Amino acid sequence: MTLTAKLGIAPIAWSNDDLPQLGGDTPLETCLAESAEAGFLGVETGGKFPKTSAELKPLLSRFGLRLASGWYSGTVLDSDLEAEKDKVLAHLALFRECGAACLVYGETAGTIQNRQNVPLTGRRTLNDDDFVAYGRKLTKFGEFCAEQGVPLAFHHHMGTAIESAPDIDRLMAHTGEAVHLLLDTGHAVFAGADPIAILNRHGKRVIHVHAKDIRDGVLSGLDRSHESFLDAVLKGVYTVPGDGAIDFPTVAKKLAEIGYEGWFVVEAEQDPANAPPLEYARIGHRSLTMALQRAGYNIERSTT
Repeated sequence: MTLTAKLGIAPIAWSNDDLPQLGGDTPLETCLAESAEAGFLGVETGGKFPKTSAELKPLLSRFGLRLASGWYSGTVLDSDLEAEKDKVLAHLALFRECGAACLVYGETAGTIQNRQNVPLTGRRTLNDDDFVAYGRKLTKFGEFCAEQGVPLAFHHHMGTAIESAPDIDRLMAHTGEAVHLLLDTGHAVFAGADPIAILNRHGKRVIHVHAKDIRDGVLSGLDRSHESFLDAVLKGVYTVPGDGAIDFPTVAKKLAEIGYEGWFVVEAEQDPANAPPLEYARIGHRSLTMALQRAGYNIERSTT
């Protein structure tokens, strides 16, 4: 059976919501036009995107793009569950009406991912009891998202309470099937995890993939007791597939083996002045296409 892959890209290469000095003045239309020009089928949302489908659907259509998904800053860990459901409703409506594959859920309760004055070692951690309670709440939240027609894909992320391979393992152990997993290759490697090992353990729960590469030299040179996640981004720790150290052909092969089909989203937050977004989007598209085709994927193309 031939597997199908859809190639998307995140707007963070053009405009970083957590670091406005990185592309803060770049118009959304530039991001969308260059995403299409680089060959991508779809995009994820960002801070500059319209918040209603009445605005977003025609804008995407204008550039021949689809909505793959987008980030949601959740706080289920600390918040009242019913309040969190109310908060996410508009987001779910937008994604459902625009045909997004999932909600990219990031746990931002106590996060340091957007705090440049807090070092990497200062991130929040959870104990076993915390994971049990959190898993129960998150499962109920995931079930709510599914009822609204948008499955939840949990994004392990540097600087958050769910960062490392043991964090992912415990999260998966204490959540039900409504909590799916997003594999982010760059965040996995940054946290010291092996993406293949994650897929071996939890591949059947993966419903979305972020294809992010790592510059090994930058990663190994970080002082985690003094430097923050945003410091690492500014130093250029992340890049697109084909420009870093991650073996994407092997990752693609493993995903094909477990039968994953869906979006592969190029995401590489870096300084657009040093890494021109269109140039790097093309590099990422070309490298990811080669890796996926080698693994036996058929790349879905736009019909517009």
